[in-house]
Amino acid sequence: MFRLLVEKELKNIIQSPKFLATFLTCSFLILLSIGIGINEYFNMMEQYNTAQNLAKTEMAQARSWMALSAKAFREPDPMQIFSAGVNYDIGRYSIVHERQDSKLQNSVYSDDPIFAVFRYMDFTFIVTVVFSLFAILFTYNTVNGERENGTMRLVFSNAIPRSTFISAKFVGSWLGLVIPLLVPILVGLLLLVVFKVPLSSAHWIKIIMLISTSVLYLTFFIAFGILISAVTKYSSVSFMILLVAWITLVFIIPRIGVMTASQFISVPTVAELESQKDSFSKARWEKHYGEIEKVWRARNAEMNGMSEADRQSYREENEYKWFEEDDKVRNEVQKEITEYSSKLSDDVRNRKATLENLALNISRISPASSFQLAAMNLSTSDINLKNRYEKEIQNFRQTFSSFTQKKQKESGGQAGMFRISIDSQSGVKVSSGRDESSLNLGDVPKFTQPGLTISQAVVPTIIDIGLMMFFTLFSFGGAFVAFNKYDLR
Repeated sequence: MFRLLVEKELKNIIQSPKFLATFLTCSFLILLSIGIGINEYFNMMEQYNTAQNLAKTEMAQARSWMALSAKAFREPDPMQIFSAGVNYDIGRYSIVHERQDSKLQNSVYSDDPIFAVFRYMDFTFIVTVVFSLFAILFTYNTVNGERENGTMRLVFSNAIPRSTFISAKFVGSWLGLVIPLLVPILVGLLLLVVFKVPLSSAHWIKIIMLISTSVLYLTFFIAFGILISAVTKYSSVSFMILLVAWITLVFIIPRIGVMTASQFISVPTVAELESQKDSFSKARWEKHYGEIEKVWRARNAEMNGMSEADRQSYREENEYKWFEEDDKVRNEVQKEITEYSSKLSDDVRNRKATLENLALNISRISPASSFQLAAMNLSTSDINLKNRYEKEIQNFRQTFSSFTQKKQKESGGQAGMFRISIDSQSGVKVSSGRDESSLNLGDVPKFTQPGLTISQAVVPTIIDIGLMMFFTLFSFGGAFVAFNKYDLR
């Protein structure tokens, strides 16, 4: 009897006028999103390679180690085809220099604000919004519709346990909705192979997990639709309740989390943070310039009573020594500013992390938030992407600065120093001591992309997948209990 009830539910879904329109719409959107994602990935890879070549050209034009700077670029990930996450919100590169604070800049949305208004439609968005909506459209009258049509009393004229009936409704709805939607998803995966998207075995494992998580998310809304249908007598009432619940779970709760968390934890704005850094830097450099001025007065006082020729000879004799002393003090000042900036950034970063964790935990009340967070983690486009890159960039900055300082000393202390010579024939000439030759950049440190292993990407999703499983079991259990008390008349 269970099989007959499942077949009956399958026929109701497949023969419904809604099914063909739903299947075609979902298939079109899935293939469109994957196609757009593939095209966008290759475009970003082309921009990434071009930007790297331009950065190498700029570095080759440098004539002193002090002036040398590098750029650290974010490499596009093929997983962004399925879930863009924060990829388009955060910067694509950072300038790396000893005297400049490193941070990601020039995001896609900052360069093209139109995309910030009409955001990219990826696979995760379609599952979150479209799949869940179609699930409640097919399940809002699963139970009460049978009562309204009079078929429920006919079914229970036979000796059928209520648990068998509600289980058959769930299985039939699941097979009728999930299996057809897997077809366009598999075609979308075929597109990845056809267009030769560079995917490793780790990528394929994460894609399979993402699809499985999508099926679990859809399963929740199927169970939730059956639950609401089992606690209401009229399908019109259950539809309105499900529609309001869908809007609340998919759109409202995920956004309430951040607003609620911000009431408990305050985080300085970017402008306030930059203002504090700039104020400290200016005050420290002003103090440094005052100290340097006193030092040079003392050095000039040592030359009192000397002839102009003796002064010139004295300067040339002590020029390198003075440069080393000034450079050492300058490096100490720069180190102090960098440490203060890093300490301030770490403090703000920790406060942001606390705020984000609280906001995410609040938003996890909604299965839609849990699914989106799980998808972003599997696609390595989660909110920690910016922190991972900036941490790696800071490490690279320290390595790069140490390298340039070492090369500067090896160059004889002349790199970055300007010479001013006055000649009656050629006039005033300014040179850096490196104008005639380029730098040897063969052993310059390279920026390493921060990567995540499969376990590092999967572990954060456990809590979200667990919550979706709990919500699904709770909904199905609630439907089972509610139907046991359901009035069949």
